[in-house]
Parts: sequence; structure tokens; C-alpha cells
Amino acid sequence: MELTRRGLFGSIAAPWLMQRRGVAAARPNIVLVLADDLAAWMTGCYGNREIRTPNIDRLADAGTRMAQSFVCTPICSPSRATLFTGRTPRQHGIHDFLTENPASDPPQGQAAPPPSFEREVMISDLLAGAGYRCGYVGKWHMGNDALPGHGFRFTATIRGRKYQDPDLNVNGGTVSEKGYLAEILTKYASAFIDEQGKNSPFFLTVAHLNPHTPYDGHPQRYYDMYRDVRFESFGIQPAAPNSLREREFLEDPVPNIRRCAASVTALDDQVAALQKKLLERGLFENTIFIFTSDNGFLLGRHGLWSKGHASNPINMFEEVMQVPMIWSWPGRIPVQAVRPELVNFYDFLPTLCEAAGVDPPKDRNLCGRSYLPLLMNRPLPRKHPWPDLVFGHFRYTEMARDKYYKLVVREPGTGPGELYDIRKDPRERVNLFDDPGYSTVRARLEKRLAEWREKYA
Repeated sequence: MELTRRGLFGSIAAPWLMQRRGVAAARPNIVLVLADDLAAWMTGCYGNREIRTPNIDRLADAGTRMAQSFVCTPICSPSRATLFTGRTPRQHGIHDFLTENPASDPPQGQAAPPPSFEREVMISDLLAGAGYRCGYVGKWHMGNDALPGHGFRFTATIRGRKYQDPDLNVNGGTVSEKGYLAEILTKYASAFIDEQGKNSPFFLTVAHLNPHTPYDGHPQRYYDMYRDVRFESFGIQPAAPNSLREREFLEDPVPNIRRCAASVTALDDQVAALQKKLLERGLFENTIFIFTSDNGFLLGRHGLWSKGHASNPINMFEEVMQVPMIWSWPGRIPVQAVRPELVNFYDFLPTLCEAAGVDPPKDRNLCGRSYLPLLMNRPLPRKHPWPDLVFGHFRYTEMARDKYYKLVVREPGTGPGELYDIRKDPRERVNLFDDPGYSTVRARLEKRLAEWREKYA
């Protein structure tokens, strides 16, 4: 289900005129679409020419795309926790994906969040306190999946991990559905939107499972789209000696990429369906629409398949750290715009707070900063420029990344250090960590990383 370019841009023209005439805008609605395992490089608007994402690309045309958006942790549960709390894994306490059966050699997974996580302040808590009606549909994966709480008055979360005939937790009760998961989640999200009026704001998260494994269970029409695609631009490499999670997909990568691509395009159609619902209800013009993903993915690059746990030791390659981050807000955020600044998931909560006119929590020691001025093309204070430095933390591995270089360090005995000149070596193939010619760069980034670690422990 697609929105035409003329129709989408036509819907944007009216609020621009209203803004120019000085009409005050109501507090915006917010719709956040969160994919699972979708890297920025896997979408058309970020340069991919073999995976079809026409609706995500149109969303980027209708708003502003952050060209360099990074997660703090390249695995689902801690990444989502950072997105919703603005805090790092050391602060919120979720360090790995949540599972009933953590692996111990090498360490993978975490049985449950710490008890302190229930006291974390999420963006939904803040918005609910400011009068927003909050709804959550899809994958939660941060503990208490049946009833997430945190200000969400309506929840329909996924039980298990299957794309056909899924089971859901709906406001704490169990519901068995028939059909395709992505379309069912859109149905629940649309029902939530149908209940909203124009005079009170809402915050809706739609967290899809796509394109996470398993790669079966999607409608056949999406598989048919990729029957003959070879993905020759991907740079697929043979399995690396240290490849770990989902290594089996590397035995015959192209057919598996075809199935993953089908899942991506199926997700893409749901973006258009959700926007169509907002248009039908007359809510589109005053709704911030955001699209992102909880972490990136490799699909054969570097001889690895999955995300941070694709290798032993943990990796922080660009493909797993960079995710799409697209904002559309008719009349407020410029269209067909791309921002080059480096932003991180821990910047999301301050940004959304500023957009909604809500104060961030003052006792949480947040390390992020609102990038709303960048999205709205407003000048920053001369004495407070954007830092263009982001950090990552995943268990024993940390990252400091600026516009030119990336440093990856690990706890002693867990793996080597890495340093890459991103300008000259965007695929991160030449490790400069021990190169004396880069000792000053390495020392500078190590110092900044140590400062970040100490300040936001």
C-alpha cells in the first residue's frame, strides 16, 4: 500500500502555509516505527540499490534523514533500552539480549533486566505525564513483555517469534491471531489511531519483528520480487574464522539474503499503510513520524551474518552500528533534507522531549543531547557546536567514533583493539591500532572514551 509522491507532498504544503501565517500548532502526535535488525545500508535512501524500500525512501523525501545515526549497543534489548531511556547499558543495566537460556562460552544473552530497570524513566513515562495517550504495538524485549507499563495505556506485544499466526499479549491477555504478523501489528496500530481525537496528543510505537530471523513465513509475493537478484553490490565475503551467531547462513548466502530482503520489503509496505491511516483520520499534518531500527546487520560483509554477536569477539563494524533515522513533521522539519552530523540512540530521548515540549528527567545523568535544531535546520549556539563524536558499549567492547576515525577497545584478554580511518577505509579492512603513525589519533579517542565511561557509569 503506497502513498504517491504527489499525495504525500501535497499533504505537507498546507501546514507550511499555516506556519507562515503564524497559526500556532497543537502539541504533536508522535509515531515511532522501530524495525528489528535493519541496517541503514540495507535501505534505498541510504544507498542500497538491490533491496526495495520505496516507502521508507519516500518518507526520507518527505522529511529529514540523519546520514550517520548510531546505536549505542549493536544488539536488541540494550539498544531499545537506550532508545527509550536515553541511558547507557552501564546505567540502565541491560547489557545483552534477554533470553531464558544465556550462553556462557562465549558469553551471550542476559536472563532478565536488573530489578532497578523498573525504576528507569522512559520517554513514554514523560509523555504520559504530559497528557499523551501512549500505545505500544510489537516487539518489546525489555522485560515484562505482557504488561510493559511505563505509561503505555494500550499494549499489544509479540509472544514468541513467528511471522504466521502469531500469539500476542494484548493489555496483559493472550490473543491468538491468524495471518501475517507485520499486517496484524499494523491492524492493532491502526485501531489505536482510530481511537484518538484531534484535541489530545498520542505517542504510538510500532515495533516490527521484520527483518529479524526466521526468514520464512512472509507472503510469497515478497519472495518472488527477489527470485533472480544476486546482490552483487553487497560485498559478500566467505565466512570469517571468528564468525559466530547465524554462521550457517553464510554457507549459501545469496538465497538467505533474498529471504531477508523479502522481509525488509514487507516491512516497507507497512510504513505506507500506517501513514495512510494517519491521512484518513486527518492526523497526518500534526504527527511526527519517525523510522529507525534497533541495530544494524552484516549479511555477509566481513564474512559475518548477524550483528554484534556475529563474531567472537563482539564486533562494532559500521554495518551493525549505523541504523536509519528518518524524521517527518509536516511544516516543521524540512523535506528532502540530509544531516551529516553523528547522532546516537542516547540522543533520541532529549530530541523527542524537545519536540513534544517536555522536560527530560534531571536526575538520570543523561549523556545525550537534543538534535532537534539539526532536524529543523536551526543554527546552534556558536559556543555549543554539535560534537560529532559518538560512543558505543557492548559488554566487554567499547567504541569511540568521530567524523574521521573509529576506535574499538576491549577488556584485556577478550580481543584486539581496532582503529580505522573511515574516510580512506569505509569498509574497515585495515586495522591501524598498532600503527605508530596514528598513535596521536588513538590516544585522543582513548582519552575521550575514558572520560565518557567515567562520567556516565
